[in-house]
Amino acid sequence: MHVVVGGDIGGAERVVVDLATRPERTGADHQVALITPNRKLAAYLGAAGLRVHDRGPAREDPVAYLVRSLGPADVEWLTGLLLSERIDVVHTHTFGSHVLGTRAARRARAPQLRTEHHVMHYTDASSSIFTRWAAARTDRIVTVSEYVRRAIGAAAPGVGRRATVVRNGVDTAYWAPPPAPSDATDDGFRVGIVCRLTGWKRVGLAIEAAARARVDLLVVGDGEERTALERLARGAGARVEFAGYQADPRPWVARCDAIVSTARDEPLGLSLLEALAMGRPVLAFAGGGVPEIVDHGVTGWLVSDATAVAMADAIARARDDRPRLRTMGRAARQYAVDRCAVERMCDLYAAVYRETARRS
Repeated sequence: MHVVVGGDIGGAERVVVDLATRPERTGADHQVALITPNRKLAAYLGAAGLRVHDRGPAREDPVAYLVRSLGPADVEWLTGLLLSERIDVVHTHTFGSHVLGTRAARRARAPQLRTEHHVMHYTDASSSIFTRWAAARTDRIVTVSEYVRRAIGAAAPGVGRRATVVRNGVDTAYWAPPPAPSDATDDGFRVGIVCRLTGWKRVGLAIEAAARARVDLLVVGDGEERTALERLARGAGARVEFAGYQADPRPWVARCDAIVSTARDEPLGLSLLEALAMGRPVLAFAGGGVPEIVDHGVTGWLVSDATAVAMADAIARARDDRPRLRTMGRAARQYAVDRCAVERMCDLYAAVYRETARRS
C-alpha cells in the first residue's frame, strides 16, 4: 500500500505510478491510500489504472497536518485499509505520509518501507521532529540518490546507516528522442526548464540566464511563483514562454535544444532523466544529486557557480557548438537506456519489497 499525502503531482507521485503499473517487475500488487486537496492528483493516479482508496477532499496546512498525523480519525481509516486489504508492505513517500503511515503500519503490524525523495524535512525545524520519529520506526529506508543518503546521514546518522539507494528510473520507450527542434526563433536556440514553480527550483535564475545569453526559454510547470516569474521575464526583456503544467511534457521538451536546472541541491531530478532519455543534454548547477546523473562534458554541463551569469555562459557555449551538442544528446540517450531505465528501478524495488515483507 502506497501512502500518498500531499497536493502536488511531482516526482514522488510519478514514481508511485511507475512502480504500481509494473507488477510483473516489482513482484507486487499495488494500491494507493490517498489524502489530497488536489483532485487532479486523484485523477492522475486513477487514470494510470491504480486502485486508489481516496479519503476525499482534504485540507493541506499545518493544522490539518497535525490533526491528520496525531489525531485518531485518519490513522483509524488507514489502519482499517491495511487490515482489510491484508497489506504485506506499507510504502510511504512524502513528508505528509510519514507519521500517519508509520502509526497505521504499527497498528496493523505491517512492515514499512519509506522512500526519501528529498532532505528538507530532516533540516527544517518545523518538520524534523516528526520525520525523525517516523524514520526511527520504519523498517527499511530507500533514498533516490547518494546525495540524499549522505545528507540524511549527516542530519540523522542512524537513519543514513540503514538507507539503500534506488535511483528513479524512466520509461525509455515512452521518453524516446524526438526529431530535432525546428521552430526556435532568432538564433534558432531554445532551452527549457521543467519543474514546479516554487522557491527552491530558482527558476528566476534560468530566466535571467536566458536573457543574458539571448536565447529562448520554455518554462513547463506551474506553482505559486508563476506570477512573479512572469513579471521578472517582462522586466528582464527575456524571451520566455510559460506553458503551465503539462500532463505530457514530451512535446515541449522536444522543442528544446537543451534542458536546464537551476534548483538548489536537487535530490536527483526526474525531469532531467527524462530529458536525457529524449536525447536532450542537461545544463545544471552542480549541486545535490545532479552530478550522479549528468556527466560533465559528455551528457551535459555542470555549472559550479550557481549564478545566472555562469549559467548564461554555459548556455552560450552549448548554443555555439551545435555538433558537440548533438553528440552529447546521443550520449545522453545512451546513458538513460543503459543506467536509468525504469525496469532497473523496479527490479531493485522488488528486492527491497521482498526483504521488507520478510520482516513481518
